[in-house]
Amino acid sequence: MGKFNFTDEFKREAVAQIVERGYSPAEVSQRLGVSTHSLYAWKKRFSGLKELADDNRDAEIRHLKRELARVTEERDILKKATAYFARDAK
Repeated sequence: MGKFNFTDEFKREAVAQIVERGYSPAEVSQRLGVSTHSLYAWKKRFSGLKELADDNRDAEIRHLKRELARVTEERDILKKATAYFARDAK
């Protein structure tokens, strides 16, 4: 049997089936034609990357919340200005 080279994306998807979707490693192994040993090794390898991705996601969420607050404030100011100038136009 030859050695297969799987892409990192394939490996992450295989690990996601175990971690996020709750499939057993044996089931994923059989379905994908990969050894369970490989799945456990990929899981160990990519588990640290998931934590890093979660940190990046949290930072992005904080940034987006700040931006949303700023844009909401700008919108409210523009609404008030529109109402003010519409009142003067009458």
